[in-house]
Amino acid sequence: MSKTLPKIAWIGLGIMGSPMSENLIKAGYDVTGHTLEQAKLDRLAAAGGTAAPSIAEAVRDADVVITMVPASPQVEAIAYGPDGILENVRPGTLLIDMSSITPGTSIELAAAAKEKGVRVLDAPVSGGEAGAVEAVLSIMVGGEQADFDEAKPLFEALGRTIVLCGPHGSGQTVKAANQLIVAVNIQACAEAVVFLEKSGVDLAAALDVLNGGLAGSTVLTRKKDNFLNRDFAPGFRIDLHHKDMGIVTDAARSVGAALPVGAVVAQLVASLRAQGDGGLDHSALLRSVERLSGAQV
Repeated sequence: MSKTLPKIAWIGLGIMGSPMSENLIKAGYDVTGHTLEQAKLDRLAAAGGTAAPSIAEAVRDADVVITMVPASPQVEAIAYGPDGILENVRPGTLLIDMSSITPGTSIELAAAAKEKGVRVLDAPVSGGEAGAVEAVLSIMVGGEQADFDEAKPLFEALGRTIVLCGPHGSGQTVKAANQLIVAVNIQACAEAVVFLEKSGVDLAAALDVLNGGLAGSTVLTRKKDNFLNRDFAPGFRIDLHHKDMGIVTDAARSVGAALPVGAVVAQLVASLRAQGDGGLDHSALLRSVERLSGAQV
């Protein structure tokens, strides 16, 4: 183990957190992790990391703490309070929150951390489970340039496109825009799929040629097989996209930006969740279009 690499504490080992933490281990980092599920702790240990029984224990000796949890309430739960990150890290530690949360939560966290001498970056990601596994995530960062520069080698072990977008909260704002574009894109693809199928066209052939032209997108490349096979095993759950559409519509409202198409897609995501599909991949927006088009799904 190289003595020059910072010691990492990783909090949150879910669909994204597990492969991301493993990529840091592969890059030579000493990673101590904590999460709520024993199986995920066992997986980390099997990959060469160290499982910690609590947040306090995980972060005690860390140079860098990375968090990857579902939403703002979880970030607040792990950051604050006597058992939380801020009470148990050493001053000077760098806290990198890679969760997708409200920009306001990131700004508040940075302010609270500053009082403890802890530096913070908000660094949400795009690319889903596949991007996490392949270490090709897009990472949008908010915070100070010096902290970003320090974290850059870590980010390079996790992703490919790594950009400082502005002050605290900026990473979350860009992530919110990302989720708006992705949801609208999936919805458009889903509508095209139903239209093509009802027209009797060879769907696989149609999607191939569409993806080669201006209609092509990373979304279509990543989700084509989900559409073709009706395989909605979650890479990114509808429940989480529902949360993200709430973040973007709320943030847009507060800055006075109109999102007319985004608002419609936010409602379609909400309706899919209300029909019990919240645990499925966001490509399951296809099911909503099928229902609207008369199919029994």
